[in-house]
Amino acid sequence: MTTNPFAPRPEPPYYAVIFASQRTPAEAGYGETADRMVELAAQQQGFLGVESTRGADGFGITVSYWASLEAIAAWRAHAEHVIARETGRKQWYTGYELRIAKVERAYGWRAQEP
Repeated sequence: MTTNPFAPRPEPPYYAVIFASQRTPAEAGYGETADRMVELAAQQQGFLGVESTRGADGFGITVSYWASLEAIAAWRAHAEHVIARETGRKQWYTGYELRIAKVERAYGWRAQEP
């Protein structure tokens, strides 16, 4: 059985936080911290979902979806998230870009299972 890689698609408008990053070879604690950040984010008011992928070259994109800019600001200020961000800058990333976009329209398609 496979899990659905797509985040839920609520009715717009809502916000997408797009985090593109390049990893270093350092692994110590990264996976556990990444899992914890998703777990914590899911507990935050206004969190709508997340989608993430990383290539073999270490380049990854994570998109988290939020109900409001206030919810995004609260997540950014969360104490554990602040520590994870600082650790990421010191150990896990050679660089990253973060963009916040307002989603005004959303739609999708899925093939029918046989």
